[in-house]
Amino acid sequence: MGKKSSSEQRDGGKRREDSPTADDERKCRVCRFPLLVALSQLLLGVAVTVVAFLMLAVSPSLLARETPHWAGIILCLVAIVGFILYCVNNRPDERSTVQFIFKILYFTLCVIGLVISLLAVAFAAYHHVQTSSFSCLPSTEACVCTLDPRDPIARTFTYEGVRDCQDITETLTLYYLLQIVLNLGQAFFCAVGAFIMWKHRYQVFFSGLQIGSFQRWNKA
Repeated sequence: MGKKSSSEQRDGGKRREDSPTADDERKCRVCRFPLLVALSQLLLGVAVTVVAFLMLAVSPSLLARETPHWAGIILCLVAIVGFILYCVNNRPDERSTVQFIFKILYFTLCVIGLVISLLAVAFAAYHHVQTSSFSCLPSTEACVCTLDPRDPIARTFTYEGVRDCQDITETLTLYYLLQIVLNLGQAFFCAVGAFIMWKHRYQVFFSGLQIGSFQRWNKA
């Protein structure tokens, strides 16, 4: 009986060592929450910020709502909090105060980032439609645009530092379109992050041992 039990222990040890759980944890470490979401937020935030400064290079007279670098910078901060939360989750004490604070902070920043990204999408969509219908004429180191050139009292838009008006009607319009796509991506990953945090907080009672005990109670 002693030999049999020792062999069973060896077999059990081998099965525990060969279990796919450890291999899956090594392979899917990048896929763990919130590492993948935070990495996507960081990349999109950097992309939004870079495109915004490229828009400022076209004309320095662009307003802050036309170059949403603020949306990209805020998403970079959200991503940094997500990375910190990922490191805190890997600590042995998963019920620490630090982990709770960073969970609340990450959830709040994801909601704020979602609102800011949608606001940036609204601004970019409005200016994209506006610049697409511009009629522009070059001036002295500037480009003067109007929506209706036949209207003598129509509102004019002066873009300083622009020598070629195609930079406004073509290049700037393309940048606005990129901002719409990138900020929609930011809004999506912020919504994903907030949803997963909310689900983990309020739907954790329907997972794990409680489901197993509920199934055994049904069978009985």
